[in-house]
Amino acid sequence: MTFFFEMRRAWSRHWPYYAAEAAGIGFFMLCGTLLTILFEHPASPVYQALADQDLLRRAGIGLGMGLVIVVLVYNPWGKKSGAHINPAVTIAFWQLGKIRRADALWYMLAQLAGGLLMGQLLKLTLGATFAHPAVDYLVTEPKKHGQLVAFGAEFVISFILMVVMLLALHHERLKKSTGWLIGALLLLYITFESPLSSMSLNPARTLGSAVAAQSYTGLWLYWVAPIAAMLLATVFFNKVYKGQNLACAILAGCEAAPTAPRHHPPRYRATSVPAGGGEVVKW
Repeated sequence: MTFFFEMRRAWSRHWPYYAAEAAGIGFFMLCGTLLTILFEHPASPVYQALADQDLLRRAGIGLGMGLVIVVLVYNPWGKKSGAHINPAVTIAFWQLGKIRRADALWYMLAQLAGGLLMGQLLKLTLGATFAHPAVDYLVTEPKKHGQLVAFGAEFVISFILMVVMLLALHHERLKKSTGWLIGALLLLYITFESPLSSMSLNPARTLGSAVAAQSYTGLWLYWVAPIAAMLLATVFFNKVYKGQNLACAILAGCEAAPTAPRHHPPRYRATSVPAGGGEVVKW
């Protein structure tokens, strides 16, 4: 099967799931922007009431974004696509053999498109409010400690996130609560880690904001750190559960989306060939 045919067939079968991934990252960025405006913009009454409470304001944003993740994971479309909404997550599940190559590529393209389009839409509709230094296009850039610290912080939080996801999905009692665990981690990360790296975890989300702001400081680390960390998490998972298979890459649990794109062992059939020859072709 040629790569082009593989991609075309995947699109014809699963394009609604790709659309769900694009919409998911867009919704995530929209909610992040609105929450940042609510808690950080000087004109916001919430900011004015909590002006000297940086930690509390970050906790408010973190709680809101944690709940956003829960909505994304457990809504009907999130259940169907798996609610990856993150190229690093998709790459990790592809590495584990839980999603086909073509589906993984379409997922990542959709996630990037969703992030870029939402960044431009927010810039167009919110204008000066989105550009205000307190909101700053929702960019993720290294803080005062520099790029090395930001890289390390992004690597650690990405590794922990993926390990928690994999362990939860692997355990019968926890797999249906994976979305809530991710939401709780997001609350903690935004509250306590964001002063180090701005808390990205997600290359598509960072790229969407960077292009909108035309600001690319440290962009490389928001790609390299999450992807490398989540791939390392898959190695850790395979070491701990050697010989055991992860059921699926659906964050709401496999039962939530029995028809979602996933990888299955290839099936084979014998084809008719001239006498004296033999051939087995992938079905």
